Amino acid sequence: MYVCSCFGITEDQVRKHADGGACTPRQIASACKAGTDCGGCVRRIQALLGRGECPRRELVEGRTEAAAAPAGSPVAFGTAPDVRLSDAA
Repeated sequence: MYVCSCFGITEDQVRKHADGGACTPRQIASACKAGTDCGGCVRRIQALLGRGECPRRELVEGRTEAAAAPAGSPVAFGTAPDVRLSDAA
């Protein structure tokens, strides 16, 4: 089934890019242009990506936690935090 009719991108193509490491709609757009014309497919791309495991997501979570740390706190780079963003609320 087509996700992006502007560029003829299918669900399978989006999934292949996701399997290749694209974790966000912006990364999918960089890989195949889906979502860069009318934008009508961006929510569908988000739904296909879901909230599954993504190596880059751990890096983003690490930056989020580091940014929230008090000034002067030691920050360990390259380690994944035990807290997920969904748990932080």
